[in-house]
Amino acid sequence: MKKAVLFLALMFVVAVSAQDTKPTFEKVGEMVKATYFHDNGEIAQTGYMLNGKLHGDWVMFDTQGKKIATGQYVNGTKTGKWFFWKSDVLKEVDFTDNRIVNVTNWSQGEVVSVNQ
Repeated sequence: MKKAVLFLALMFVVAVSAQDTKPTFEKVGEMVKATYFHDNGEIAQTGYMLNGKLHGDWVMFDTQGKKIATGQYVNGTKTGKWFFWKSDVLKEVDFTDNRIVNVTNWSQGEVVSVNQ
């Protein structure tokens, strides 16, 4: 009997401490807000969909919850300026019709390199 109670108590603790990492979808007007999670429960990315395609602002995070990328989609296509953070470098990437047209690397507010 003690083993059964101990087993049930252990299962309860595991079930309570487990993180729910399934994506969530919430209807917001005509769009759907999607949130995806890392295995540790932190948000991996969040953004919107319209008619089944990525649309609007999207933000991505690392496993510690630090922002690593942000940008916009229009009907499933990357467009405009996207920003990617890695260590002390910020990459500014310009997209047109899902194609990279320009990359600028920034380090503490100063341009490090420009690739066109």
